[in-house]
Amino acid sequence: MVDVADKLAYFQAITGLEDPDLCTEILQAHDWDLELAISSFTSSNPPPERQEQTPNTQVTANLLSRDGQNRVDRSDSLGNAVAGPGLAWRIITLPYSVISASIGLVSGAVGLGLWAAGGVLSYSLGMLGLNSGRSGESSTRLASVSAAALEAMEFVAVFERDYGNVKPNFVSEGFMDALQRSRSVFKLLFVYLHSPDHPDTPAFCEGTLCNEVLAAFVNENFVSWGGSIRASEGFKMSNSLKASRYPFCAVVMPAANQRIALLQQVEGPKSPEEMLMILQKVIEESNPALLQARLDAEERRNNMRLREEQDAAYRAALEADQARERQRREEQERLEREAAEAERKHKEEVEAREREAREAAEREAALAKMRQEKALSLGAEPEKGPNVTQVLVRFPNGERKERRFHSTAVVQSLYDYVDSLGCLEVQNYSLVSNFPRVVYSTDKLSLSLKEAGLHPQASLFVELN
Repeated sequence: MVDVADKLAYFQAITGLEDPDLCTEILQAHDWDLELAISSFTSSNPPPERQEQTPNTQVTANLLSRDGQNRVDRSDSLGNAVAGPGLAWRIITLPYSVISASIGLVSGAVGLGLWAAGGVLSYSLGMLGLNSGRSGESSTRLASVSAAALEAMEFVAVFERDYGNVKPNFVSEGFMDALQRSRSVFKLLFVYLHSPDHPDTPAFCEGTLCNEVLAAFVNENFVSWGGSIRASEGFKMSNSLKASRYPFCAVVMPAANQRIALLQQVEGPKSPEEMLMILQKVIEESNPALLQARLDAEERRNNMRLREEQDAAYRAALEADQARERQRREEQERLEREAAEAERKHKEEVEAREREAREAAEREAALAKMRQEKALSLGAEPEKGPNVTQVLVRFPNGERKERRFHSTAVVQSLYDYVDSLGCLEVQNYSLVSNFPRVVYSTDKLSLSLKEAGLHPQASLFVELN
């Protein structure tokens, strides 16, 4: 079983709290239930208008209130709605470096290294059995390669079910994939963190996010990603962006060295007009950077294409020289091989003709011996009489042969007679009578001619199998 120190280390790594005493008190208040403590931590700073709190959430909030260094005090920003699209961003106190965007605006950069570490830690919790109640389900989803995409697909499906199809086109993939997509199409990434339990969420989604004009503007100018804070990735994003009030939206863009630049964040309910003004301002301010990124990418592609063309020309010249030398050697080798092959084939043909002649002679000798033996086995042809059967045999080429047999002779003797004549080049055939049609196959070979119904006379034809 995982000890107390491990739980404390996991709790600090996931929440970002550095004070071990504070983390210990929070975990003790939740009976060392790690998942319950983390869940309570994320809801410990609710908006002023929401008054309901569970006992555990209240305990966490009281503990956190004693440590001002572990949570960002945003009381000054929460009380003031965003008056316009001005991009005087707040610098987020994260355990990440703060960068300055090339568009001349101060931005908070969220390091992506801890993002990946958070996923590994969450998966480790599931493997170690620390996620009580849902450990099996959580570990299965986190172990899956497409767990983030599954969460995104689930969020999109639930959002469309609750609010309809007029909305930002949230991509059904994880945050990192969405960020890479925005980089590849030279657009900003619009992030929406969904808090299902917040009282302002339904009105904001229906009236603002699903506003036809705003949705069309976002779909035209942004790549959109959304996540529920109940899900793993949405929860980690809310911690990384220090979301303290919902509804929460942000605009980010990829930065250098595996970081992201926070360009704008919007907390609390906003009208479609307010959101549109904010996003338009972000677009105006970021257009130079996006244009420069597009030009830089085009220049890199052109340089790469030029290098590839130069390399291709050099390789072509080198390959041409090598091909000429190779062709000369191959021609020499081909002539030698053809001479050797001609000699080998001639020898094989001579041997094959000799072998065929020898085998044909052996087969002919064997057939002649077989015919002779079968002719001898038939004995002398009997004279006509009441116990003598007259048999007429017709061959496929129209030839007819006739002979008398004792009525007590077996059907096999008819086959021996046909074989002894040497009129057939095949050995697989049957003797058949027409009226009635009877095939004298192997099951009738031991019958006498009289028992087989061929006495006193019979007309048979040879049927090749």
